[in-house]
Parts: sequence; C-alpha cells; structure tokens
Amino acid sequence: MPSISDLTRQQHAASFGAAADAYRRGRPPYPQSAVEWLVPETARDVVDLGAGTGKFTEQLVAAGFEVVAVEPSAGMREQLAAAVPGVAVHGGTAEHIPLPDASADAAVMAQAWHWVKPELAIPEIARVLRPGGTLGLVWNIRDLTEPWVAELDDVMHEHTREEMDTAPELGGPFEQLERTEIRWQHTLTRAELLDMVASRSYVIVLPASERDELLGNVAELLNSHPDLADHEELTLPYVTRCTRAVRR
Repeated sequence: MPSISDLTRQQHAASFGAAADAYRRGRPPYPQSAVEWLVPETARDVVDLGAGTGKFTEQLVAAGFEVVAVEPSAGMREQLAAAVPGVAVHGGTAEHIPLPDASADAAVMAQAWHWVKPELAIPEIARVLRPGGTLGLVWNIRDLTEPWVAELDDVMHEHTREEMDTAPELGGPFEQLERTEIRWQHTLTRAELLDMVASRSYVIVLPASERDELLGNVAELLNSHPDLADHEELTLPYVTRCTRAVRR
C-alpha cells in the first residue's frame, strides 16, 4: 500500500476544515500527565501551534496557562473559538507564526508536527520562544497491540497509509531533547468513533462513495466483532508519544 506523497500530504494537511465538526466530536483528549510533562509549570505564556479544534488548547487553559492558539484552517478556528471561549485565536502555521519575537515561554504542537516543514518551523518557533523556552510535541497513537484496534486500523487504511514520525529530531537551536510514552484508554461512543475515523485526513479526501464505504466497513466491524457488538461505549487504548526540547 503506497504512502502519501509530499504533494498529497499538503492536500491532506489542508483538508481538516471540511470535517472540523467530526474532528471536534471524535478526536480524543490527551492524558493530563502529557500536559504536565510537556509544559513546565513555571511557564506562563504558551502558544498552541496547529491547534485544530482546541483539544489540547482547552487542557492548557485548564492547567492555568495564558494560551494563544494558532491554526491555519478557518473551519477549525471556528470550532476552537466555540469550544474554548476567551482564548486568542490566530490564523497561521508553525512556519509563519503571527506573534512577536520572544513572546512565549513554551510552544506545543498536538497531532500536528508531521505536517510542518522542519527547516522553516524550527527557526520560526525559536524566534517566538524566549531563551530557555520549551517546545513540546505530542501524538495520540492508537494501540495496535489490542486485536480489535489492529483490525480497525486495517479497515481505516484500506486505501492509503499515513506515515508519521512521532520521534522527530529537532536540532539547533533546540537541545536537551527528551521523549516519553504514556499508555491510557479513552472511552467513547460508537458515533464518536465513527467521527474519529471520518476526521482523518486520508478519509476526508476520499471520493464520497469510497468514504461512505469505508465508514460502513467500520460500522460493520463494530457491529460484528464479538468484543464490541453489545457495547454502546467502547474503550480505545492509546499510546501518547511526547517529545520536548529547550531553546538555547
């Protein structure tokens, strides 16, 4: 099965606005321990890059940080503003951040670093961070050691497989690179799981007939699997992978 090309990757990255409501409903939050590990408690001003519909933004706000969200998709920004009222929300990307030099103690990217061009994003993030500021990257990855989750993954990737580097190297001016993994479980309804599938970029960009077929196959798996058929709520295991580094 082919991986997506660079051009297709750009198309996928720009696709999320078309499914922003499904993204908001279906994507999981992040474990609280990931927030605590990624952002020092001494930080005050935090910029959430590629903030999407605000899944990580609202957890940063709940932790007491002053948060500015940056997101390229207007549809996603609309969902974010409704979900996390009062947070400053700007259009922009990790390569072009509409904030002043040295204006943040920490920058985070949740489920988004694999879309950026590191050669442009790294110096731009460093520009916005104060010396000693932290860059934190985080991904929720479905735990494929659970058999039914592996079956779900096969259905979801019937047409293409999205490769993500969840342990990226960063390089100067970032140092003290560290990583951790957090295993946890997310409880969601069948409808929310279908929204999670529908919010994946490689599903959004499918022709309507293929997208409907894929979602139908997911529903069939949920209805026929002996461990799932009688449950309205499902427990989906995740491995949350975190990377952090400090700006010189």
